[in-house]
Amino acid sequence: MTDDRTVTRQEGATWQRLGRRFSCPLLVRQFPPEVPFGFVGRVAPPAAAVEVRIEAHRLGPGAALELVQGARAVAEAELATGSAGSSTPELEVERRSADELGRAIAGRLQELWRVGLCWSATGSSRPRAEGERLRLAERLGALGFRTRVPRYEVADALAAPGADRAGRRPAGYWQTLTTDGLAALWPFGDETVLEPGGTLVGLSLSDASPVFLDRWSHASHSWGIFGTTGAGKSFAAGLEVLRSRWLRPETEVTVLDPLGEYAGLVRALGGTVVRLADPAAGRLNPLDPVTTGGDRREKAGRVATMLRALFPSLRDEEGAALDAAVSRLYDAPAAVATFDGLLAEVGRAGEAAGRLPTLLEVFRTGSLRAVNGPTTLALDAPIVGIDLSGLAEEHLPFHLAYVLDWTYHRLQRRAGPKLVLLDEAHLLARHEGTTEFLDRTVRHLRHFDAGLLLVTQSPEDFLGRASGRSLLRNLYATAFLRLPEVSEACRRFFGLSAAEGEWLGRARLPRDAGYAESLWRIGAWHLPLAIVASTPEFEFLGAALRGGPGPATADGAAGGGGL
Repeated sequence: MTDDRTVTRQEGATWQRLGRRFSCPLLVRQFPPEVPFGFVGRVAPPAAAVEVRIEAHRLGPGAALELVQGARAVAEAELATGSAGSSTPELEVERRSADELGRAIAGRLQELWRVGLCWSATGSSRPRAEGERLRLAERLGALGFRTRVPRYEVADALAAPGADRAGRRPAGYWQTLTTDGLAALWPFGDETVLEPGGTLVGLSLSDASPVFLDRWSHASHSWGIFGTTGAGKSFAAGLEVLRSRWLRPETEVTVLDPLGEYAGLVRALGGTVVRLADPAAGRLNPLDPVTTGGDRREKAGRVATMLRALFPSLRDEEGAALDAAVSRLYDAPAAVATFDGLLAEVGRAGEAAGRLPTLLEVFRTGSLRAVNGPTTLALDAPIVGIDLSGLAEEHLPFHLAYVLDWTYHRLQRRAGPKLVLLDEAHLLARHEGTTEFLDRTVRHLRHFDAGLLLVTQSPEDFLGRASGRSLLRNLYATAFLRLPEVSEACRRFFGLSAAEGEWLGRARLPRDAGYAESLWRIGAWHLPLAIVASTPEFEFLGAALRGGPGPATADGAAGGGGL
């Protein structure tokens, strides 16, 4: 160990250099009215080059009561004279608080502490340390703290605690806090979540404590995973599917897979993969009313939504003509509704149909003719993956909409736990109708003992629509991996602090750390977690996520780490 007496020390007005390390202290001169327990670990996450020192000295009961009684007397005097700058309600609150605190101290339920809180940003150069201090001050400011940089008091601020230091600390260093207030500063608060029967979702970045969640024990069984390409969201989703099946082998799984990334995983778990771009795979008829239990009116509404997603440029009169044609199709007693029948109904509209006959011709002679006809595919296997890779990109929202409709029908058929993984969910967020259908699906899934695992790059895709915001509110757990930018609207919606939004922009990636750093929003908890896998899980998922027909991506096999 290096002896500090042998290390060169330099000091400037606001910094200190010890050897090759620069330290830039920051003091708290005023606390906000409320602070969350364990907030220190959030303001100074492990990735930040920040040190914090908490120095506390207990006041004796006599001194504590004297201090409280003095504060009460000041409030009463200002109330009596009416000369205070504070308003009467504020003074009444102060007097009442002093009374309550005095009783708590007298009953030995609370104590008063003289507390010093000193932050220190460090770096290998002065600009780095000062830059870290500036970011630290911004994070504290976002929580309501008022801070100051000590000038020509650096040595007194950074000196080690000792009996002789009390009178040599910088002005504003000491604060008087209750026992509860001191506990809120303690950076080692236990935020472990251990829900019985839950799956391991990650390890706390502060102390590596495990977090287990049981999706089936909450009002909503649905989760969301958001992260930029390469952040590890595909691996995280695959890990959740794998652990869910291990814990409850009877769990039925459906994977809606626009890029074909999960085909290898579905096969490795013994499931069936249906690649819709392959003519031999079979057909799901988007118009089949079996998905609504034979309710043809409900099916007509869903079909209109799917077709508007496919043809977003429809004029109002064309949209009205399409809706009328769809309604006539399902009013007819035909056993099987097909696109040939829909084209016939559109033809009856004459000139009012506008471009509809030309647009819908894609189902008769064009690239979507494979879905024109009765259903020939059965989705009966316990694990099914619907691979949409190879289909035209502009048609993906339409395919996802009717596949989700069929999935909804699949969930109603059997009792027992069911999990739906929806990747690239932003494709459904492009249109109001498909977003509304997805929102309704999420709200009803619990009735079928089912949950959705929604995976996409950014929650911003859903915030612009009321139905999208409703969907996000119905996700019990939300995992944020690396997000290049977190808007103020996003932070406000999810209740994220400015410090958390900043941290998400530099959360470590799997290719750098061997695991994905993430921020989980679980009810009232905001937990920074490492998403990790055991060596067998990592090897299994690495091979499975590379084994599908779709392209291997950094967001797939590289998105995890071994333990």
